Amino acid sequence: MQIGAVHLNERDLAVLDITAADEDAARQIMDGLPQRWAASGITRIWRNAGEPGVRARVC
Repeated sequence: MQIGAVHLNERDLAVLDITAADEDAARQIMDGLPQRWAASGITRIWRNAGEPGVRARVC
């Protein structure tokens, strides 16, 4: 997943890359973020071949 320049122009935007042991852990992390601040919620989760765990990106 690439971050485009259009995303970086938005004021006060933060992008969090999440690495977790499994999909359940990643969902649990993403589910808790909106309780602390505005977040994009649960997003797509993916695996990179040959790397342990799963990855996700939250804005």
